[in-house]
Amino acid sequence: MPTTPRPTVPTPDGGVVPYDWSEPEADARPTTASGPTSPPRGGHGDFGDHAFWERLPFRGTSWTRVLAIGLICFGVWFLLDAPSLQRSAEVSPLGTRRTVSLDLVGPVASLSRTLGLSSVVGAADRSLGRTPGGGPSLAVPIRRSKPKPLPVIVNGTTTTTTLPALNEHPTPAMPLKVLIVGDSVGLDLGQPLVNALAAYGDVTTYLDGRIDTGLSRPDYFNWPAELQIDLTNQQPNLVVVMIGANDPQGLVTPNGSLTFGQPGWDAEYSGRVAAFIGEANAAGAHVLWVGMPPMQNPGLDAALTHLNSLVQIQVAAAKDGGASYLSSTPSLGDAKGAYAAFLPDASGAEINVRTPDGIHLTPGGGARLAAAVTSALQSQLHIQLVPGVTPAAPVPSSVPAGNRRPLGAKAQTSGQG
Repeated sequence: MPTTPRPTVPTPDGGVVPYDWSEPEADARPTTASGPTSPPRGGHGDFGDHAFWERLPFRGTSWTRVLAIGLICFGVWFLLDAPSLQRSAEVSPLGTRRTVSLDLVGPVASLSRTLGLSSVVGAADRSLGRTPGGGPSLAVPIRRSKPKPLPVIVNGTTTTTTLPALNEHPTPAMPLKVLIVGDSVGLDLGQPLVNALAAYGDVTTYLDGRIDTGLSRPDYFNWPAELQIDLTNQQPNLVVVMIGANDPQGLVTPNGSLTFGQPGWDAEYSGRVAAFIGEANAAGAHVLWVGMPPMQNPGLDAALTHLNSLVQIQVAAAKDGGASYLSSTPSLGDAKGAYAAFLPDASGAEINVRTPDGIHLTPGGGARLAAAVTSALQSQLHIQLVPGVTPAAPVPSSVPAGNRRPLGAKAQTSGQG
């Protein structure tokens, strides 16, 4: 019967000797009269020796046991870190990936909070100087020009002033200065609105749109701080706001987290809306808040309808009539106020007003809503806009290069917009 020859290795003198596998405690390298040989050139040294693997501590451990241990470790980590993973999923772009992530992580995050495990992670984060449940901030710092100095308070006293009335008759010499701020849905409105108002030489516009943002997550992007920079630098008379598509999610507060729908969430979010309006009013600017349009997804539509109602309450409560609300439903909803991907224009032709994701606006939808905002400036705010006069000097947009997109390109979103 033929036999398989034993493996051999070369020796320094050019000969070969059999490879010896029988001594696990020895070096297991072939020997010559002059002593152990070096491993063959190009080999792996000890890692190629049978005895090396025999000496490893996991020798004889079955792969199923190793897999089970790995799965248990993963499960413990997943349970401890589920609330943080849920918050990350909430600010991720809308789509199947986000939906599946929230469906998988949500129940585990709830269990983690019920067992009190999230507080353990939070305590560890605080001890390491991290934002609870957040890790490093994802917001990208933006280089901005140095803000103009704020008015000086004389004799250390602060006087309450009445919000100045809007100039109802702007001119090229004294134009209406409009600041437009928003998330990615707000950007869908913002650029068409800039284009629409460009037809009026007595208006200057400044657009500051940030994708993946809202009022719910100042740890991700701080809109009140951004607004303060814009107010100081641009000194607008009017701030047009379209923010909220990303906001039906958990709120991080100094006293802990509040899940959307949990008691206390509405009050906390309403306070943020009121503070945002108050910040603009304190700088002498009126606010026109544009509500979110109907959404294709029933759950998101219900959530944003609820947010719109909270915003309307705060707008109505603004002091000195400093805020107005414009619903986008008449412009972007069907006859019943529901979501519609196509709507008739003035000639009766159907135009596409929403993108395939069921959230954002197409260029046609953005132009349709921009026309409604322009009309509201005249009907609700009684501003007399005169077309055809010498255009005012354009003001550059503050939308970062990474956030700009040509009209018609699909919007990038976190959460919803």
